[in-house]
Amino acid sequence: MRVAVIGATGNAGTGVLRALADAPEVESILGVARRVPDGGGEPYDACDWVSIDIAAATPEQQAVGELAEAFRGVDAVIHLAWLIQPNDDRELLRRVNVEGTSRVLDAAARAGVGRVVVASSVGAYSPDDARADGGARADGGDGADGADGSDEGDSVAGDLPLRDESWPTGGIESSHYSVDKAAQEAVLDRFERDHPDIVVTRLRPGLKFQADAASEIQRYFLGPDVPVQALRHGRPPALPLPKGLRFQAVHSDDVGRAYALAAIKGVGGAFNVCADDVVTGREVAEILGHGRTIELPVAAVRTALAAAHRAGAVAADPGWLDMAMEVPFMDNSRAKVELGWRPTISARDALEELVEAMIEGEGGATVPLRPRDPAAKRVSAVGESTAHAADRAVAPGGPGDEIDPNLLGLYLADHATGATAGQNRIERMAEDFADTPVFAQLSTLAADIGAERALLERVIRELDLEPRAYRRALSWAGERAGRLKFNRRIAERSPMTLVLETEMMRGAIAAKLGGWETLRDNAEALGVDPRTFGKLREAADEQLALLDEVHAWARARAFREDLDTFNPNKDTEEGAGDETGDDEGKNR
Repeated sequence: MRVAVIGATGNAGTGVLRALADAPEVESILGVARRVPDGGGEPYDACDWVSIDIAAATPEQQAVGELAEAFRGVDAVIHLAWLIQPNDDRELLRRVNVEGTSRVLDAAARAGVGRVVVASSVGAYSPDDARADGGARADGGDGADGADGSDEGDSVAGDLPLRDESWPTGGIESSHYSVDKAAQEAVLDRFERDHPDIVVTRLRPGLKFQADAASEIQRYFLGPDVPVQALRHGRPPALPLPKGLRFQAVHSDDVGRAYALAAIKGVGGAFNVCADDVVTGREVAEILGHGRTIELPVAAVRTALAAAHRAGAVAADPGWLDMAMEVPFMDNSRAKVELGWRPTISARDALEELVEAMIEGEGGATVPLRPRDPAAKRVSAVGESTAHAADRAVAPGGPGDEIDPNLLGLYLADHATGATAGQNRIERMAEDFADTPVFAQLSTLAADIGAERALLERVIRELDLEPRAYRRALSWAGERAGRLKFNRRIAERSPMTLVLETEMMRGAIAAKLGGWETLRDNAEALGVDPRTFGKLREAADEQLALLDEVHAWARARAFREDLDTFNPNKDTEEGAGDETGDDEGKNR
C-alpha cells in the first residue's frame, strides 16, 4: 500500500516514518510538509516528498487541489500537521489546525482515499472532575519532599479511574490547544457522517517524547532563555512543582507504530495511545534533580506562568498547565485489543530520554527538529553536516607565522558579530512571517545561517583566536533595538516590514560572502582546507536566491491596497470591504 503522511518532518511524523519503513505492507511513502527535508538520512530518505502549505498562507481551493493531486493513488492518509506556535496568534492557529484538517479530509475524499488517520490528542477531552477531587493522593507526598516511603502511585493513576474513548471531547476551555483539538474532533465527526465509505481513525496520544524532539520541545514550551542546559553542571536540591502533577506520555516511536497500524489495519474510531505508567511529580524530580519536590498551589504556579509568558521568558501560556491538570487519565486497552499495539517504552523512560537530550541540546535533521546547536546535526545547503565540515576544514595549531593573529582575530570576531545579528534577525523573520507563502524559505535560511554561525565560531576556537564576546553582546542589543522601528504601525505589522527586513538580510549575506572568500584565499597560510569555504561561498549565493524569492513576494504586495502581504486567503475579501468602507481584509 502507499501511505501519505502530512506533517512528516516533526516529532510524531519522524516516529511514523520509522514505523512505516519497517512495515512490510507499505510499499511507498509520500511525505508532505511545508518545509521538506534537505537530505537528512533515515527515515526521510525512504520517502517521496512534496511541499504543500495546507492553510497557513494558501487559499482553500488551491490547497485542496494540491493535496488531492498528491493523494492520487494513495491508500491511506495520516494527518499529523499541527501548529503549536505562535501561541498568541489564535486566527493563524485555528486556520492551520482546524481548517487545515478539513482541507486534508476534503482532498482525501476528492482523491478517492479509503483510509484517513488523524492526530487528535488527550487534550481534546473534557475535564475530569475526579482529578480535582483526587488531589495529590497518587503522589503520596508530604509537601516537603513528595515521599512517604510508599510506592503507591509511582506508575499508575492511583485512586483515579482510567477513561476510555467514550469520554466527552469538549476540550479545556482555557487552553487554545485543547479548544482547537475539540474543534478538530467535531470536523472529523461531520466528515464521518458525510463520507461513510471512508474509514476515519483518530488517535488521542498523551505527551510525545523522544531525543530527536528535545530542542523542538524546548523552543515550543520553555523557550531559549530557560536554562535547561545548566542541568549538566548540577541538579537542584528540590524541584518546585504544582501540587498533584501527574501526566501520561508515550515515546514517539511507540505512537508512530500506532499510527502505522491504524493505517494498515483500517480500523475506524478513536484510540487512546499512551504508555502504561503515569508519571508523577516525584518521578519528574528524580529525573531533573534529587527526587525532592516542593509542592506549590496550582493557582500560584498558573499566575507565575502567565507572568513569565507575558514577559516573553517562557514560551508556553498557562492554558497548557490547565490542560495538564484537568484532562482525564486514558485507558489504552482498545489500541491493544483492536490494533495489536503495545507500548515498548515506559512514560518515565521516554521523559528521561527527552530530558537528557534536552540538556545536551540534541535534535533531529529536519528544520522543525533542529538541535539547539544547529551545527550538531543540521545538513545545510553545502550538502554536508556543518560539524563535519568544521572537522575537515580546520587543522588545530593556529595560523602560520605569516598571518597576524590579532588582525585575523579582530576580522573574524566582526564577522561572528554580524553572523549573530543575522541569525537573530532571520529567526525572528521566520517566526513573524509564519503566515506567508515565503515561510519555508525564511525558516530554511534560519537553520542554515545558524549552522554557519556555529561553524565560524568553531573555526575561531580551533585557530586559537580571541572570540571577543563583548562585540557579539553589542550586536545582540543592537539587533533588538532595531526591532523598535514601527513603519508607522505600532499595534500591528506593517506590510513594508518584510520588504525592509529582506533587504537588510541581503546586505548581511553579501557581507558574509566576503568573509568566506577571505578565508578561502588565505586558507593555505591558515592551515585549513579551502574547499569548505568555497562551498560556503556557493551556499551564500543560494541563500541570496532564496531572499530574492522572499523580496519578490513582499514588494509585489506591500504597497497594494487590494492584496494582503501576510495572508493571501484575504485577497478575495477586498471587494466587500471597499464597498462598505470597512477596512477588514486590507493589507496590514
